[in-house]
Amino acid sequence: MTKKILILGVNGFIGSSLVRAILDRTDWEVYGMDIGSHKLDASLGDPRFKFVEGDITINREWIEYHVRKCDVVIPLVAIANPAQYVKFPLRVFELDFEANLDIVRKCVRHGRRVIFPSTSEVYGMSPDAELDEMTTNLVYGPIDKQRWIYAASKQLLDRVIYAYGIHENLDYTLFRPFNWIGPMLDDIMEPKEGSSRLFTQFISNVIFKKPIQLVDGGKQGRSFTFIDDGVDALLRIIENKNGAASRRIFNLGNPANNVTVAELARVIIEVFKEYPAYREQAAQTRIVSVSSGEYFGKYYQDIQTRVPSIAAAREALGWTPQTSLRDAIRHTLDYHLAHAGHELAV
Repeated sequence: MTKKILILGVNGFIGSSLVRAILDRTDWEVYGMDIGSHKLDASLGDPRFKFVEGDITINREWIEYHVRKCDVVIPLVAIANPAQYVKFPLRVFELDFEANLDIVRKCVRHGRRVIFPSTSEVYGMSPDAELDEMTTNLVYGPIDKQRWIYAASKQLLDRVIYAYGIHENLDYTLFRPFNWIGPMLDDIMEPKEGSSRLFTQFISNVIFKKPIQLVDGGKQGRSFTFIDDGVDALLRIIENKNGAASRRIFNLGNPANNVTVAELARVIIEVFKEYPAYREQAAQTRIVSVSSGEYFGKYYQDIQTRVPSIAAAREALGWTPQTSLRDAIRHTLDYHLAHAGHELAV
């Protein structure tokens, strides 16, 4: 039987990549909503993809109808940029928690499976060398560090969904992306500092001949995961063979790509040098340090380490990420520089 999948926030980084993979690799039907469609050009003409332009906070009747109609609901709408957490904390809470809670309740009401994007940020400042979905304590800073409102909103939804699973028999999967990167993560041609997440920001800085700014020296560690690897895991979760993903939480990250932010900056510059048109430009890119207070403001607090245990995903889904950090950067540059009209002669 052909699955019917509802993806809200389908024009985002994960949503647009996921819908393309579904159309390429399965016979499933996809119904999608978002406030725009510029990342969906490769999918819009497919008869198995039905897109509507809309807002999850406004188009609630459309959403409820399609929750009833579909087998699986994937709500991907969220503000997921640290700069936004400290500037607009109430907007983060209203969208990331309140609007998504309404969708989860619709899934409970109509007995539909929900696949919900948690986040690696729920682990906060945990000192654990490896973060486990069920045993790691979730450690946040004080209330005035508004950076944590995103993580707290996601964590509370995790707990609500888990409780609905126990008390209302909700079929769910929570997945926690660890710094997914790749084409169309953010607008790579946006030169404004802080407009993108750090991976895209560093690439943009090289393109626009601006120094790469390392917040507090870039000592923070992150496990960067290529989008295709993450989407492969999501396809396995949606398929849910033998119920292996039901009522489970999965870290989806690449421990092999665990590097500091400073190391990421150096690798991005090195990979840029493989492109003749950018070799000299990359060599001249400066790396500078800036304080978190100067870059993000006084309400920011950082996470020093973020290495996932992926044992659960490996065991239940048969999933292991395949893409190295350098290859992930190459794939991203190949896509964006080609689409920006730059000559690529490796």
